[in-house]
Amino acid sequence: MRTEGLFDLQVNGYGGVDFNDAALTADRLDHALAAMLDDGVTGCLPTLITATPEQLRDRIAALDAAVQGSRLGPLMVPGYHLEGPFLNAGEGYHGCHPAAAMSDPDRALVADLEAGLSRPILLLTLAPERPGALDAIRHWAAEGKTLAVAHSAADFACVRAAADAGLSLSTHLGNGLPQMLPKLDNTLLAQLAEPRLAACLIADGHHIPPEALRALVALKGPEHCILVSDAVVAAGMPPGDYSFAGMGVRLTPEGRVVQPSGTGLAGSALRLDQAVRNLVDWSIAPPELAAAMAGSAPRAALRRTLDRHGITLDPGEVTWSDALRPRISRRPAVLRR
Repeated sequence: MRTEGLFDLQVNGYGGVDFNDAALTADRLDHALAAMLDDGVTGCLPTLITATPEQLRDRIAALDAAVQGSRLGPLMVPGYHLEGPFLNAGEGYHGCHPAAAMSDPDRALVADLEAGLSRPILLLTLAPERPGALDAIRHWAAEGKTLAVAHSAADFACVRAAADAGLSLSTHLGNGLPQMLPKLDNTLLAQLAEPRLAACLIADGHHIPPEALRALVALKGPEHCILVSDAVVAAGMPPGDYSFAGMGVRLTPEGRVVQPSGTGLAGSALRLDQAVRNLVDWSIAPPELAAAMAGSAPRAALRRTLDRHGITLDPGEVTWSDALRPRISRRPAVLRR
């Protein structure tokens, strides 16, 4: 089987490298991107999570400098994903994101973060129920950004209004939620029911049990589903303790990345090619469709934004073995801007 290279919309780090590290270097970024290439990923949006404005400025400046100065960054990274700080700080919703650093949507902050970068923030995740969010979604959509919902309690009416304003993705459907939700009028069902939202899913078996993942894909429709890794520094690494966005995390022998308390997930150690194999092994999708959910589907989700910024993505090509192990048979060409 031959397919387009995979594309990860949500990846916070990889192979022992944290993309949220203000000391990130070009060499370290190349190490992570080379490991991703080995796993069939030819493009990605490095993702920064919630932090204070000062921390975000330092982190995105370091990330952008590393991309500019690296060998693989200009080939694989068209822009960035900002997941927060405009999220729901409520218990159960904020996940591993620092709740104290969360705020209402701030256009000036995003403009300030982007000023001077070599490439734009292409994807922005927020909670649309926060004050000012709908106006901010309209503004950022008009600027050409892709808008997504996560770590949110938005109900049916709010999700519908956000989609009217330009929201088009659920960042990690089924996650960033408390264990107890209203039986029917809840944000999970609201996002599932909104046809204008594509659903990004973390298929590691820890964020969503395989049976629940099968149900979500069936309800949303596989043509509206995208595989993401939500990988952190521990992806592709042995079990042990790591630092992610200034916090300690632990990769367990079972493959879970947990907070120091051990009670909550803190991203994943999922490789995107493993997500493809998981969907096949769990009888959720055949190989060609599973690979498309991790390759052509995420690129399609960004198409309007890429066109607006004059970015053309060459996906490269992956050849898959009978055991669904990927090999890059053609690397991506230089991004044309």
